[in-house]
Amino acid sequence: MRYDLVVFDNDGVLVDSESISNRLLAAYLTELGHPTSYEDSIRDYMGSAMHRIHDLVLERTGQRLPADFDDVFHARVFAAFERELLPVAGVTDVLEKLAADGVPYCVASSGSHERIRVGHRTTGLDRWFEDARIFSAQDVGKGKPAPDLFLYAAERMGVAPKRCVVVEDSPLGVQAAVAAGMDVYGFTAMTPAAKLAGATGLFADMGELADLLR
Repeated sequence: MRYDLVVFDNDGVLVDSESISNRLLAAYLTELGHPTSYEDSIRDYMGSAMHRIHDLVLERTGQRLPADFDDVFHARVFAAFERELLPVAGVTDVLEKLAADGVPYCVASSGSHERIRVGHRTTGLDRWFEDARIFSAQDVGKGKPAPDLFLYAAERMGVAPKRCVVVEDSPLGVQAAVAAGMDVYGFTAMTPAAKLAGATGLFADMGELADLLR
């Protein structure tokens, strides 16, 4: 294989959570007096850390979100995860192959550690991701599109950035991977290919990923 480490984004790549979380985010922001459609949420916040939501609302409206915003939002998301969340179709086959071939992999997500773990437990992906393979924007304090998270994951996994490949589905994630000096394959299941400009390659079905990584 061409790479020494495969770095997965989480939401939309491992767990099929983007439609759930963006639906709830749009509804909550609207409830708080910041009218937001589902499409607005996908465009502005998909792939971002929570601090970006706070920053953009403050920048656009001059108003701060409530102090308990993150806790309330996550409680709603986790409850919905329990009812609705599934792994992304085909991703367990990818993980099985990487494990069988002895290829190192990890997850590097803008989401919190709690969000990653809740999603993995709910979908059964926790069997593939012990703590040493899980990295969150919480670990570095600065989410995508900054490269910090991907560089941190590579350092902790003991692999040079140029030997890493990232699997992403958001424009912010692709930008972060490029800034980190890593190859990145853009998953277009939810994101138009044109919005993932700069990716090393694009794919629409997880069944295509293994061949891209060779």
